[in-house]
Amino acid sequence: MATPTRFDPFQLSPGFDPLEDVFRGFFRPVRAESAPDMQIKMDVKEDEKSYTVHAEIPGVKKEDIHVTIEGNLVSISAETKQEKDVKEGTKVVHSERYYGKVARRFSLASDIDESGAQAKYNDGVLELTLPKKSATSAKRLDIH
Repeated sequence: MATPTRFDPFQLSPGFDPLEDVFRGFFRPVRAESAPDMQIKMDVKEDEKSYTVHAEIPGVKKEDIHVTIEGNLVSISAETKQEKDVKEGTKVVHSERYYGKVARRFSLASDIDESGAQAKYNDGVLELTLPKKSATSAKRLDIH
């Protein structure tokens, strides 16, 4: 874990040369501590018959997305793999793209009818249509 340090805008960092900074231009490599973790961001809408979920999962192939439904619990997981497309003689100077596995799990107020559930993936957005299970009416038993 990194130790917090106080930022002093008037203190020049060691090796800082203002003229070198001017000649380098605006598009110089930047070092980042670590790439930001990818998160699945989503919207959930409900009507009397079903739930509709829109989940943002950009840069993932639809074959690498998995959705499971257990009662009222919905799990979404996806994995992006780092592609080795660096040409010979070149090197990666900076990379912020996320590679790895991401997952999101949430519960809904009603159980889901798994047989009627549908999933579509288009332009980085996963759309789930999750019909609610019809409430079984209570049956009154006659006592003999």
